[in-house]
Amino acid sequence: MTRGAGRLAPPPVDATRPAGPRVRTARCGPGYGDGPPTDADMLHTLQGLLLAISLATVAGGLWWRDRLPPPSALLSEVHEAPRQVPVEARPFPVTVGGIEYRVQPLFRYELRGLVVSRHDTSAWWDVLHRDWWKDHLNVADLCVVWGDNLTTGVYRLLRFWSGTFTCYAGASDPKVWERFDPTALSNNHLLAADPAIASTLRGIRPGDQVVVRGSLAEYAHDTGMQFRRGTSTRRDDTGNGACETIWVDEVTVLRRANPVWRSLLRWAWFGVLVAVIGWFLLPPRPVR
Repeated sequence: MTRGAGRLAPPPVDATRPAGPRVRTARCGPGYGDGPPTDADMLHTLQGLLLAISLATVAGGLWWRDRLPPPSALLSEVHEAPRQVPVEARPFPVTVGGIEYRVQPLFRYELRGLVVSRHDTSAWWDVLHRDWWKDHLNVADLCVVWGDNLTTGVYRLLRFWSGTFTCYAGASDPKVWERFDPTALSNNHLLAADPAIASTLRGIRPGDQVVVRGSLAEYAHDTGMQFRRGTSTRRDDTGNGACETIWVDEVTVLRRANPVWRSLLRWAWFGVLVAVIGWFLLPPRPVR
């Protein structure tokens, strides 16, 4: 018996098959990558890109729209302290939202400064102004700083926020707080019956530099309850009653902060709306 007897012979070679490693392929169900993209594919891709870009811009806009400007961007006018002059004036009636108020001016008043915080009294969650007090005359609260707080730039080292009728300032570093002048800050309840003035007041945001002219005033109504709100007439008081209540005759925004981000934010919200509507209206992506 010769060596190697009983060994199987190798399979015949197919000369028509190219040499090289064999690769096994399998197709396991429908996919989207087969064939050229259709119009529906392109529309879905554009819709997804629009939504992603719009959401990213919304996030950036919400973060940057209220950034306080550096001292170098502040106008000289906003460094001035408020001007207050006594006035003899009779109370006058004014009706807003079906409520008649009596407004008593006490001092002519002019406020200049940098807005660091705000509260919109028309916010859906502000039941105190709208439902309990029936106060439709106080259209907005603005927390404003001026003077050395701006000159030294210390305002950029503090955090400011507003409550329903309060303004707060805080600093994690006690040395920063020591540099801050609390008498150069005021929380202002702004009264307006003129729709144009009310709209301007509601459109003011932190970082804006403003001038408000009018009167420090008391106001009251007796619709459903006895409501009365007074005003502070000095800048060095604190606590309850330390806010200035201003009947606004004129308001001017000297310079708005972060106009590019605010504009982008408006367009980004519109982009989100269009993308969401498009998601519902576009035909389903074809399955191939």
